[in-house]
Amino acid sequence: MAPIDEHDWAPRKRHTDPRSARNVASGRRGIGRTLSPGRHRPRGPPRPTATTAATGAGCGPGRRTREGGTDVRYVEAGGTRVAAIGLGCWQFGSKDWGYGREYGETTALELVRTALDLGITLIDTAEAYARGASEAIVGRALGDRRAEAFVATKFTPAAPTSARVVDHGRQSALRLGVDTIDLYQIHWPNPAFPLAPQLDGMRRLLDEGVVAHVGVSNFGADRWARADGFLGRPVLTNQVHYSLLWRKPDRGNVGYAQANDRILIAYSPLEMGVLGGKYSAEHPPPGTARRRNPLCLPENLARAEPLLATLRRIAAAHDATPAQVALAWLVRRPHVVAIPGASSVAQLRHNAAAADLDLTDAEVEELTAESDAFRPVGGLDTARGLVRRFRAPDAGED
Repeated sequence: MAPIDEHDWAPRKRHTDPRSARNVASGRRGIGRTLSPGRHRPRGPPRPTATTAATGAGCGPGRRTREGGTDVRYVEAGGTRVAAIGLGCWQFGSKDWGYGREYGETTALELVRTALDLGITLIDTAEAYARGASEAIVGRALGDRRAEAFVATKFTPAAPTSARVVDHGRQSALRLGVDTIDLYQIHWPNPAFPLAPQLDGMRRLLDEGVVAHVGVSNFGADRWARADGFLGRPVLTNQVHYSLLWRKPDRGNVGYAQANDRILIAYSPLEMGVLGGKYSAEHPPPGTARRRNPLCLPENLARAEPLLATLRRIAAAHDATPAQVALAWLVRRPHVVAIPGASSVAQLRHNAAAADLDLTDAEVEELTAESDAFRPVGGLDTARGLVRRFRAPDAGED
């Protein structure tokens, strides 16, 4: 069910330290590296545990500290502090994710700028999203506020030679309008090509200052460790599919992140709205992208109903939404941040508020138990269900 089996491109940009007087006074939440601007980590092993810079305490599943009177939940690792909730921008410039023929650039610009206002400074995109249009939109949206953002993008590993990695990194930086990409990630493992040349290209980009940190995406823990070895310095992040309905990262990646002072970035944390509680077996979600997702099959929505009912009940107890509860559960996991997408500013604000939602230990345990009990249909049943969905008329399809 996972998209990939192993779920298994100058002078440097200046960055704003969120602990500075300006940020403390404004109560901003966000990301700030403890390294001096324009420097990357030297070669060598990572620190053994993640820490919370403002308190000196271990962050574990994500510590709250108070800055300017505002509760902040963040994870710090490898000299970088990351707000627990980021913004995924795969929908920018694309019609492929159920947002219609065009995802209006005005909306995208408003989302990015509002995200920065809310302290959502981790902005994630990729060269593959709308063939580079997402990166360009993000760059225009950041404008003169680039120093407030922690910009992450991804390299598409098709024929991934070292020279190709370097060339594509430079092109992404141009589209984003930055001198230095904060986090440059390999989008997925390509088993047809060796990994070492890709990390050699990443190392060259680090040395040139085109990127500040290297990450991977859709890597299993063993391959993540191999990438570390090839790079010769820490591969800071791994972006993986992770949610209450998809727990595969618990089988290796979460432990690796904890043990090696790394960060796990969870994409699809709301499973295209399934964990928002508004869909059911009788009313499955519309849209081509959702049709491709086996979790959106009526059979799987029916099997997920006990978990969805628990989400709704806990949400009611907190005057929250099921989606906020699902995000709050996820960012309590050790060394995990989430990058939900958003189709509106209102949805973005709801996502941001999830980081401040205090679930009780009993509620977390109950959600985990319901998640453990979820067993989706698989194999031929999944294939047949997807065929049925693609053949069925869809009034919600543009």
